[in-house]
Amino acid sequence: MMLTKQLIASLFCAACLTTAGGARQQPQTQPATPPKTEPTPAKKNARPEGTDVETPAEPFDKATVAEMSKQCVTLDTEAGAILIEMLPEAAPETVRNFLNLAATGAYDTTTFSRVVRGFVVQGGNLSTREKFTPELIKRMTRTVADEPSAVKHVRGVVSMARTDEANSATTHFFILVGNGSHLDGTFAAFGRVRAGMDVADAINAAEVEGDKPKKPVRLKRATVAPCPTN
Repeated sequence: MMLTKQLIASLFCAACLTTAGGARQQPQTQPATPPKTEPTPAKKNARPEGTDVETPAEPFDKATVAEMSKQCVTLDTEAGAILIEMLPEAAPETVRNFLNLAATGAYDTTTFSRVVRGFVVQGGNLSTREKFTPELIKRMTRTVADEPSAVKHVRGVVSMARTDEANSATTHFFILVGNGSHLDGTFAAFGRVRAGMDVADAINAAEVEGDKPKKPVRLKRATVAPCPTN
């Protein structure tokens, strides 16, 4: 299982964010070219390939922008809770993706697996979960279209990590503990920390080797609920 997690992480890593250059492309393993074989005659009335596989419906698939704007996500971490309000007017499909991941438990038991001191903490790598299933492997390959907006990447903003390739965001997200104006207009800022920036700061202050925490902070559970009114 550990080998499977390492392989998936190498194939589908998120953007590597730096204070100088934003995202740097991670090399992606290309599958070996399969040997040529004689074509198999098509079966009569055969169903087109892939049509029997449907993407399961998720809680916020049909939610409106107005409905999503009322939702907040709480990240209950080992270091404390972080409350994030959504900005669906700026990035509706990115917000929908994040709410679905949180509501279905996909983020539960993942870790903040990347830290850039004074800049960001990055989470959302499903391969760091305590239990990793084929369904999660499939889920973490689903991409989200880029939704850059006028929202500035300043302290407290939550945004989607991705590679240098367009429309390559999947499940990885980052919380800014500093400012990152070089990310503006490229990365999809979709949320803002409403409470718990001290927790994000504590995660950011952890001892690291390069940008990998020596003891990653675990996200025990992510939940979706209407935002507090006060």
